Amino acid sequence: MWTMVTTSLLVSALASVLSAEVFRFSSYYGNHMVLQKAPAKAAVWGFGQTDATVVVSLSGSNKVSEYSIIVINGIWRTTLEAVEAGGPYKLTASQSITNSSVTLTDVLFGDIWLCSGQSNMAFTVGQVINATEELALAPNFTDVRIFQAALEHSDEELIDLARVEVPWSLPTAELLGGRKFSHFSAVCWLFGRYLYKTLKYPIGLVHSSWGGTPVEAWSSPRALYKCGLMNSNFLVQTSFPESVSARWNSSVLWNAMIHPLLNMTITGAIWYQGEANANYNRDKYNCSFPVMIDDWRMTFHEGSDGQTPLDFPFGFVQLSTYLKNNPRDGFREIRWHQTAGYGYAPNERMKNTFMAVAVDLPDDGSPWGSIHPEDKQDVAYRLVLGARAVAYGEKNVSFQGPFPSRAVLKQDFVCIVFDQGINVIASGVFFEICCSEDKACESDDKWAPVVIVKHDFDYVHVSTPKCPAADITAVRYLWTDWPCNFKACPIYSSDGLLPAPPFILTVTKQ
Repeated sequence: MWTMVTTSLLVSALASVLSAEVFRFSSYYGNHMVLQKAPAKAAVWGFGQTDATVVVSLSGSNKVSEYSIIVINGIWRTTLEAVEAGGPYKLTASQSITNSSVTLTDVLFGDIWLCSGQSNMAFTVGQVINATEELALAPNFTDVRIFQAALEHSDEELIDLARVEVPWSLPTAELLGGRKFSHFSAVCWLFGRYLYKTLKYPIGLVHSSWGGTPVEAWSSPRALYKCGLMNSNFLVQTSFPESVSARWNSSVLWNAMIHPLLNMTITGAIWYQGEANANYNRDKYNCSFPVMIDDWRMTFHEGSDGQTPLDFPFGFVQLSTYLKNNPRDGFREIRWHQTAGYGYAPNERMKNTFMAVAVDLPDDGSPWGSIHPEDKQDVAYRLVLGARAVAYGEKNVSFQGPFPSRAVLKQDFVCIVFDQGINVIASGVFFEICCSEDKACESDDKWAPVVIVKHDFDYVHVSTPKCPAADITAVRYLWTDWPCNFKACPIYSSDGLLPAPPFILTVTKQ
């Protein structure tokens, strides 16, 4: 039986208006839409007259299926049978008591991906470095369909979107190149376009993001409670150009821009956010972010009557850069917290996730400010590698850069061994060694810069600072906001494509 998430709350809040609701589909169904393909079943719902019978029919070139349901408290809903990728289909809903009928055309079945976060997700295709070329390609990908929620916030959980910015549409240069930071997402579009080139079947992209927003605004009250974060009004101190307002209530975007989507069946989600938490509840992010993922998974699963997997794949972008020579802007810490303190994804706390490392993609010439790099192609490409490996189980797809398995003190150097073959650029200072008598490394003054003195297939040797060997405690890598130039960090995968992420590791003694 279909379970509408938090139905009792929603029904009580909307009881006064549902009886007068015009017969219709929910806001995120429309012509040109993509519904989730088999083996999952697509959820379909809308509004009608209480106790009326609604007949939903799906028709294509060689099949017709019908579903009869009763409108309960002004809402009708059903789950279609599993449909293989392809189309087009027509989806019709009819309510006999009012002689009302709505038909949606050019409906495809494929995979639905939700794209959310703050300004680097809201960054449009028209803002990328080669926008003209990207926009010219858009009409070639008619099976990649786009939908965008409008910017709205609410103090109550909404059952449907208050407004729609872009209804389900075929991609065009005009739709993808709209208003800066408020039209269709470049990372979302490029992710879908690259994924389509691999999968060769329809992709539906649902974009719901807002610049300058903290994770607390996208999280439900129950998720925040699990991390000891009170539901409150708070001011996020930012200097980001896109921040229309830096004052947010907890859960206001969860309420207005995520909760209404819960009854949609989806494949997975991608996320680009964290800048607003660099100095706001930063040290809670290693709880608030993975708990938000857990909560989204649970509620999408329940809202779709179990059709969205309880562990649906969740990809995210580890933050790029903002300020040069500034160790206190919070970016180095938030990158670590994005991984729940593991340094990589997936991990034991964040299973079925994948991460695109972006620390090697700085852009001090971006007209949108250095916090908004223009190169979103590499970000999307790295996300797609993760999706192919984690979400689609594709074998032999490398999606993670090298990560250290151990660091061992040997005579006058520390040997750092990686979990795969590496490509090394040895010049520059990118490593630091903690030298501490009490083994505590919280303070930056305990860390001394060191250089690579040797490297081979899967290891590097770094020098040691002038302190007793017994005091050498840990090693860290790329532990600053802006550690290297564009694609010029020292350690990559053996093919030179994927950077090693920042890490901190205990040094053992030989």
